[in-house]
Amino acid sequence: MTNVLSLPQQISRRSFLIGGSSLSALALAGCATVPQQTIAQPSFDRAYVEMYAALPYEKFPVPAVDLTRLKPSHFRQYVADPTGERPGTIVVDTAARYLYLVQEGGQALRYGVGIGRDGFTWSGRAEIARKAQWPTWTPPPEMVARDPNAAPWAKGMPGGLDNPLGARAMYIYQNGRDTIYRLHGTNDPGTIGEAVSSGCVRLINQDIIDLYGRVPVGTPILVK
Repeated sequence: MTNVLSLPQQISRRSFLIGGSSLSALALAGCATVPQQTIAQPSFDRAYVEMYAALPYEKFPVPAVDLTRLKPSHFRQYVADPTGERPGTIVVDTAARYLYLVQEGGQALRYGVGIGRDGFTWSGRAEIARKAQWPTWTPPPEMVARDPNAAPWAKGMPGGLDNPLGARAMYIYQNGRDTIYRLHGTNDPGTIGEAVSSGCVRLINQDIIDLYGRVPVGTPILVK
């Protein structure tokens, strides 16, 4: 990988990278989440195995990520900030399939994301106006009209591992109005780095839980 912290730096920051998840532990998505089995992952650095380990104390226990299905280039990591935005800003680079949380000192915490398919994308400046743990997913009327699989959930699908929004959702509002786009979780690592959803920005559940614990309501976001 390029622009990655050296191994000693990665290990020394392991508690910080993973710590955001513990803070929160104690759109519209197109693909359902896929539960994964806990597996041995001896070929990966221990820091990443711990970062993407099972989260058994969640309301709905989150399985470990099968790292063989998550692109190493899209593992959570610190990088030099490429955005130029002020610290605390979320920037989604849809072309590269990355989300950056800008830090002090010219760095950013980078997460891999999946984005919307062509024709189901949104871009612009906005803010995170609401956050939810294990959110209810309610497809908008236009999705119910075009997708018969969404019709049974017209009044809302309860939270859980099969819910398209995953473990957390952050709701993007622009000028006080809901854009209908979300940052949300998924249990399917194969979709990270791809254009697969109906417009929202998806992160693996461990990453959305981590991000959720780091950003407050009112956080500025740029999707480009």
